[in-house]
Amino acid sequence: MNSPILQLLVLAGIAIFLILRLRNVLGSREGYEKPPVAKDAPQRSAMRDQFEVIEGGPDRDITDHVPEGSDAAKALLEMKKLDPSFSVTEFLSGARGAYEMILMAFETGDMSSVKPFIAEDVYEAMQSVVHDREQKGLTVEANIIGVSDLKLKAAALDQDGEAELTVAFTGELTYQVRDSAGDVVEGNANEIKRQKDVWVFARDLGSADPNWLLVATDG
Repeated sequence: MNSPILQLLVLAGIAIFLILRLRNVLGSREGYEKPPVAKDAPQRSAMRDQFEVIEGGPDRDITDHVPEGSDAAKALLEMKKLDPSFSVTEFLSGARGAYEMILMAFETGDMSSVKPFIAEDVYEAMQSVVHDREQKGLTVEANIIGVSDLKLKAAALDQDGEAELTVAFTGELTYQVRDSAGDVVEGNANEIKRQKDVWVFARDLGSADPNWLLVATDG
């Protein structure tokens, strides 16, 4: 074998030996490697910051119903701190159902079914009207169509954790009153009557009882 070829073989052997040594010291690129920094990292960071701003923004459950920064909004925020499960939207949905149920109970004279949801003094006042109608031999025929408008007018929270929410309702119903002889003396069963009421609901947020009580009415 001539000298040039022998030299090439020696150099090739040295190169292979060095490659194997480097693999033992540095390791191969197979398996786990720290992932390279993505080129769009600044963009993702900006998106994250924007998301955090949105997350820390106004509570839409509050600002959808009262002006941001208003006394009512501040009271509602404090209510949520005392009771994290409290939701303004869910409350108003429940208030709508309570309004329809209590209004129909009052009109038809069957107040016993809604007594647990009404403060004692309000219940007695409503029951007094029902009793007066019965004494006069009057019978009310009513049917609720629904609530066409509902608005949270005010919110207040005292130092003892007693919360009050004032809600304005516009109810639609058919309504007529008959006397003891069966004659219609008021209303018309074929016409829809629009009725506006302002009711105040209260609840002790420190109590385990989740129910709100009707504590005042202003028709």
